Order: sequence, then C-alpha cells, then structure tokens
Amino acid sequence: MAEVRYYDIRCVRGEITLVDIDNGVVESAGTSFFDKAVIRVLGSKGWGILTRDHVDIDSKREVESLVEAASRLAAVTEDHLDLADAPRGVLPVPPLKEDPRDVDLEEKTRLLAGVEEAARVAGVGNTRARYTEGIDSVRFLDSSGNEYSYEAVRSGFSVVAIASRNGVMQMGSERDHITTGFNLRNKQDLGRKAGEVAVSLLDAKLPKGGTKRAVLDPELAGVFTHEAVGHASEGDLVREGASVLGGKIGERIGCEGLVIVDDPSLPEFGFIPVDAEGVAVERTEIVRDGILSSYLHNRETLAAVGDGVPGHARSEHGAPPIVRMSNTFIENGDAAYDEILEECRDGILLIGSRGGQVDPGRGVFQFNAEYGYLIEGGEKAGMVRDVSLSGEILSTLHNIALVGDDRKMSPGYCGKGGQSVPVSDGAPHLLLENATIGGRGE
Repeated sequence: MAEVRYYDIRCVRGEITLVDIDNGVVESAGTSFFDKAVIRVLGSKGWGILTRDHVDIDSKREVESLVEAASRLAAVTEDHLDLADAPRGVLPVPPLKEDPRDVDLEEKTRLLAGVEEAARVAGVGNTRARYTEGIDSVRFLDSSGNEYSYEAVRSGFSVVAIASRNGVMQMGSERDHITTGFNLRNKQDLGRKAGEVAVSLLDAKLPKGGTKRAVLDPELAGVFTHEAVGHASEGDLVREGASVLGGKIGERIGCEGLVIVDDPSLPEFGFIPVDAEGVAVERTEIVRDGILSSYLHNRETLAAVGDGVPGHARSEHGAPPIVRMSNTFIENGDAAYDEILEECRDGILLIGSRGGQVDPGRGVFQFNAEYGYLIEGGEKAGMVRDVSLSGEILSTLHNIALVGDDRKMSPGYCGKGGQSVPVSDGAPHLLLENATIGGRGE
C-alpha cells in the first residue's frame, strides 16, 4: 500500500421527501433514499478521494480495501498539504418536537396545500409552495481512532405568490425551515403574508437611487453578513488569495462594538453536532469589536493559513468536505428599532432579500431587497420596490452607525463548490451611513 498519513470515512444514509404544489396542482410528492460514503486518504503529499454507495463501515476488510484504493490515488497527487491538530467531540442533537416520519405524505401534502391556498389572496394570479424534508444518519471513523454517529432531521417549506396588474408583476415569498421536527402545521399566515406583499408591491413606488442613510432589516443584514463577510472569512478563499480579508487579522475592519459570529453549535438551521472531519464545533468570532479576529477553517486550511480554529468543514451527501459557514450573524447591539428609525431621519428601510452577487476577492457586493419603505422625519413612510444595496464590504462595515437589539435568524441553503448545505444567517436592524442605493425612480 502507498504511504498513508491519515484517512477518514464518512457515511450518510437517509431519505429526502419533496412535495411541490403549483397553482393548486400537486406537481410531485414522494420520498427518495440514499446511502453514500466518502473515503479520504492523505498520502505523502495530498488527498486521494473515493465516493461509493452502500459501504459497510463495520467491515474491516471493506474499509481496508477502500483505503488502499484511495491511497493509490493519493500517490499521484502533487500538492503537498498538512493537517492541523483539532479537538474532538460531538454535541447532542436537539430533540424533535414532532418527528416528520410520523406524519404521512398525504397529510404533508394537505398541509402544504393549505399554505399555498392562503397565498392566493385577491390580486394574486400564481402561487407555488414546496416542502422539503431530510433525514440524515451519519457515521464517521478515521485512522486516529475517532468514531461518531448521529441523526439529523430537517424540514421546511417555501411559498411564492405573484401578483400582476396592467403588465406589472410583483412577487412575495416566505420560508421556514427548522431542525427540531415537523413544521407545516398552522403556517397559513406565512402563505397569506407572501400574497399580501405581492399585491402591495403593485402600488409601491420606484425609489430614487443615490447615497443616503439606510436601515437594513434582520434578513437583508443577515444576507450581507453571510455573503460579504462570511464567505470572505473562509480559509480556503483566504489561502487562494481570493478574499479581501486576507492578511487583515488584528486590523479594524468595522465600526466599534461590531461582533460577527459563525456558530455551528447554535440550534438553528445550520446546526451541526460535529463537523465533516470529526472535529468539535464551537462559536467562532470572526470580528470582535470591529477587529478581524478569526478565519473559518478545516484542518487543512488552518495548517496552511492559521489565525482561527477548525470545525468548519461541511459536506453534501457523497461529497468531500470543504470550508463552509453554519449559523452566521451579527451579534445584538443596544439600539432599539424606533431609535434606529429616528436616528436615520430621512433615508430608506430595506426589507428581505431577492439575491444578489458578491466578489469576496475584490470586496464588492450588490444585493436586491424584496421591498422597502421610505423613512421621512424618523418615521416609516411609503412602500418602495425594485431597490438594491451595493458597495464595498470594508467601507460598509465601517459605515454601520447603530446596531439594533432585535437579532433574528433566517434559514436557507448555501451553495459552494457544487455542494449545497443548510445554513442560517441573521442580524439585528442596522443603520448604515452613506449607503449606495439603487433605484429607478425620478
């Protein structure tokens, strides 16, 4: 056998249930099953990686055969890498309030249909709702004698409503995902909210773009935190020279009092009891009092870059682990929401997110809000649509004038390297000075 400095095997077996309802018609409803494994061997230089279905992790002979096969792949790699030491340990998984496996597919479909129907308020012409449920049974072992197993259950739904009038179309959307069981009961209010927002946006004005004070709601501020700061702090991007935060540990990159955290141990949608390399997870303060204090790492990037802790390796089923966020957020400050509006005086309140783009290497971003309100004399005024926020990551962090005391987390999925994993992000309301607002109004 070729040289083996280290190996690990991660097996994930489980099921995925999906229900999709489009304009009152059940397009699909069913459950699929999977059983996937990833075998990694660190040879004299780099990794040899195999993916297999239906691996018997309890079979010593099968494990030895797979390690030998992966070691032959590792023998031809050229890039030399090392692994940093890492703490071990597994957190308990939060208990389920209601196990979704105890709810049959027919009832799940009926409950989702109720959410989708609630979105069809007067003025809404199209609706769509989607339910997703994942059951993951994970087992892990490595050449250092570490073993763990756990089961993770996630369920959630999204609903979209589209309203139109005189050739103008507007969309409202809501979603809810949790790690503590089944979450489709009594959710019609979220469907109704999606429909009402879509209809309200038909009468919303187009704001005038420019530089002004802006208040970000927790969802949009959370998206900014995840996309602009979280990704830029990931150790693989730092190592590759693709992060504006590279080489800035110990430097002030934001306003005083600003604390930005990634915490895999938090029982939100991005919770993991242990990372995909078998490393213990813990709260990591990326920014402390406005100063960059830590990067997010797996064992490989920590050895290469330093300045941080491991425990941030994650992977999709049957894929090798890479550095990823989990629950990423701005910690609460001490400003009340009314105080933030009053201090803003004249500006704009941005609510929700419809995506955008960020370049962590150049340090620039552009996000589209779902909608907003003008702020006049410190009070919320008329509704606006088609509004965006753009700017430079570092200058925006310095331009945070007030941090609210009402942090809220929003669940979702993050894509990177062809893999998608569950995450959550959040923040309290933020007041930004000199924000660059995009709009098409006169």
